[in-house]
Amino acid sequence: MSKQPLDQLGKLQRAVIEVIWDFGEATVRQVWERICPKKDLSYTTILAAMQRLEKSGWLRHRVEGKSNVYIPTRTRKQAGISSIHKLAQRIYDGNALLMFRHLVEEGDLSDEQLQELQKVISKKRKEKRK
Repeated sequence: MSKQPLDQLGKLQRAVIEVIWDFGEATVRQVWERICPKKDLSYTTILAAMQRLEKSGWLRHRVEGKSNVYIPTRTRKQAGISSIHKLAQRIYDGNALLMFRHLVEEGDLSDEQLQELQKVISKKRKEKRK
Protein backbone atom coordinates (compact mmCIF):
# COMPACT_ATOMS: atom_id res chain seq x y z
CA MET A 1 0.00 0.00 0.00
CA SER A 2 1.22 3.52 -0.78
CA LYS A 3 2.66 5.49 2.12
CA GLN A 4 1.77 9.07 2.90
CA PRO A 5 4.79 11.36 2.90
CA LEU A 6 6.28 11.81 6.36
CA ASP A 7 5.34 15.49 6.43
CA GLN A 8 1.69 14.60 5.85
CA LEU A 9 1.33 12.34 8.89
CA GLY A 10 -0.65 13.75 11.78
CA LYS A 11 1.14 14.88 14.94
CA LEU A 12 0.31 11.72 16.86
CA GLN A 13 1.27 9.39 14.02
CA ARG A 14 4.54 11.30 13.59
CA ALA A 15 5.24 11.04 17.33
CA VAL A 16 4.51 7.29 17.24
CA ILE A 17 6.79 6.60 14.28
CA GLU A 18 9.56 8.69 15.88
CA VAL A 19 9.35 6.58 19.06
CA ILE A 20 9.47 3.36 17.07
CA TRP A 21 12.48 4.62 15.11
CA ASP A 22 14.18 5.45 18.42
CA PHE A 23 13.53 1.95 19.77
CA GLY A 24 14.02 0.12 16.47
CA GLU A 25 10.80 -1.80 17.19
CA ALA A 26 8.20 -1.39 19.91
CA THR A 27 4.98 -2.60 21.45
CA VAL A 28 1.99 -0.36 21.94
CA ARG A 29 2.76 -0.22 25.67
CA GLN A 30 6.34 0.97 25.03
CA VAL A 31 5.13 3.72 22.71
CA TRP A 32 2.33 4.69 25.11
CA GLU A 33 4.75 4.90 28.04
CA ARG A 34 7.13 7.10 26.06
CA ILE A 35 4.44 9.45 24.74
CA CYS A 36 2.11 9.52 27.76
CA PRO A 37 4.23 11.72 30.08
CA LYS A 38 4.01 14.41 27.40
CA LYS A 39 0.32 13.98 26.55
CA ASP A 40 -2.72 12.61 28.30
CA LEU A 41 -3.56 9.88 25.81
CA SER A 42 -5.12 6.49 26.33
CA TYR A 43 -3.51 3.19 25.41
CA THR A 44 -6.25 2.60 22.83
CA THR A 45 -5.53 5.95 21.18
CA ILE A 46 -1.90 4.91 20.67
CA LEU A 47 -3.03 1.46 19.48
CA ALA A 48 -5.36 3.05 16.91
CA ALA A 49 -2.58 5.33 15.65
CA MET A 50 -0.24 2.36 15.27
CA GLN A 51 -2.88 0.35 13.46
CA ARG A 52 -3.47 3.26 11.05
CA LEU A 53 0.28 3.49 10.44
CA GLU A 54 0.37 -0.23 9.71
CA LYS A 55 -2.62 0.01 7.38
CA SER A 56 -0.97 2.87 5.48
CA GLY A 57 2.29 0.92 5.13
CA TRP A 58 4.53 2.67 7.65
CA LEU A 59 4.62 -0.25 10.10
CA ARG A 60 4.33 -4.02 10.12
CA HIS A 61 4.11 -6.26 13.14
CA ARG A 62 4.98 -9.66 14.48
CA VAL A 63 3.34 -11.44 17.39
CA GLU A 64 5.40 -12.08 20.52
CA GLY A 65 3.38 -13.83 23.18
CA LYS A 66 0.30 -11.71 23.76
CA SER A 67 1.84 -8.56 22.29
CA ASN A 68 2.31 -7.22 18.81
CA VAL A 69 5.76 -5.82 18.17
CA TYR A 70 5.66 -3.07 15.55
CA ILE A 71 8.54 -2.57 13.15
CA PRO A 72 8.99 0.39 10.81
CA THR A 73 9.00 -0.45 7.11
CA ARG A 74 11.41 2.42 6.36
CA THR A 75 14.22 4.02 8.28
CA ARG A 76 14.05 7.64 9.41
CA LYS A 77 16.65 8.46 6.74
CA GLN A 78 14.67 6.75 3.95
CA ALA A 79 11.49 8.58 4.95
CA GLY A 80 13.33 11.89 5.13
CA ILE A 81 14.93 11.44 1.72
CA SER A 82 11.57 10.59 0.19
CA SER A 83 9.98 13.69 1.75
CA ILE A 84 12.81 15.92 0.54
CA HIS A 85 12.47 14.60 -3.02
CA LYS A 86 8.72 15.18 -2.94
CA LEU A 87 9.22 18.69 -1.55
CA ALA A 88 11.76 19.51 -4.27
CA GLN A 89 9.37 18.20 -6.89
CA ARG A 90 6.37 20.06 -5.50
CA ILE A 91 8.00 23.44 -4.84
CA TYR A 92 11.07 23.58 -7.07
CA ASP A 93 9.83 21.49 -10.01
CA GLY A 94 12.39 18.85 -9.11
CA ASN A 95 15.34 21.25 -9.21
CA ALA A 96 17.43 20.13 -6.23
CA LEU A 97 20.10 22.76 -6.92
CA LEU A 98 17.56 25.57 -6.70
CA MET A 99 16.22 24.19 -3.42
CA PHE A 100 19.72 23.73 -2.02
CA ARG A 101 20.78 27.26 -3.04
CA HIS A 102 17.69 28.69 -1.40
CA LEU A 103 18.41 26.82 1.84
CA VAL A 104 22.09 27.85 1.91
CA GLU A 105 21.54 31.48 0.92
CA GLU A 106 18.59 32.06 3.22
CA GLY A 107 19.80 29.89 6.09
CA ASP A 108 21.89 31.09 9.00
CA LEU A 109 24.61 28.47 8.71
CA SER A 110 27.66 28.50 10.96
CA ASP A 111 31.20 28.18 9.63
CA GLU A 112 31.23 24.57 10.87
CA GLN A 113 28.04 23.78 9.00
CA LEU A 114 29.39 25.37 5.81
CA GLN A 115 32.58 23.32 6.16
CA GLU A 116 30.49 20.18 6.57
CA LEU A 117 28.57 21.04 3.39
CA GLN A 118 31.87 21.49 1.55
CA LYS A 119 32.95 18.02 2.73
CA VAL A 120 29.69 16.51 1.49
CA ILE A 121 30.11 18.22 -1.90
CA SER A 122 33.74 17.07 -2.16
CA LYS A 123 32.72 13.50 -1.33
CA LYS A 124 29.98 13.59 -3.96
CA ARG A 125 32.46 14.89 -6.58
CA LYS A 126 34.84 12.01 -5.81
CA GLU A 127 31.99 9.50 -6.16
CA LYS A 128 31.01 10.99 -9.53
CA ARG A 129 34.57 10.67 -10.83
CA LYS A 130 34.71 6.93 -10.11
